[in-house]
Amino acid sequence: MMKTISTYTHGLLDYIAGIILILAPNLFGFEDLNGPPVAVCRVFGIIFVVQALFTNYELGIFRIIPLRLHLFVDYLLSIILAASPWIFGFYVRSDNVWVPHLVIGCVYFVITSMTRTTSRVIPIRRQA
Repeated sequence: MMKTISTYTHGLLDYIAGIILILAPNLFGFEDLNGPPVAVCRVFGIIFVVQALFTNYELGIFRIIPLRLHLFVDYLLSIILAASPWIFGFYVRSDNVWVPHLVIGCVYFVITSMTRTTSRVIPIRRQA
């Protein structure tokens, strides 16, 4: 697959996806359920945002996590997110509950696979 997504664009998508995941229970109308459907979205959303803040790319603030490690974690998170309705058993709920997990997970897997593995950022040097 062609690596057509820049690390800058990936960073934007990290923050956007994180916010969408945090808000997904409200956006898709399953915030009343509590439990795994809500927790998975919100926890994964927070992880996406925190990981973005700490990644060594254009939109990272603290630049501690190497980009390749970030992308590896994105692959894992996207697979778990897509499979979460079956892992946690909420695939039996209505479509508005489980489909967002599946779709966002699959889309993010594709985004990650299309992201370049090098950024234009020089690591921040910490003074001792």
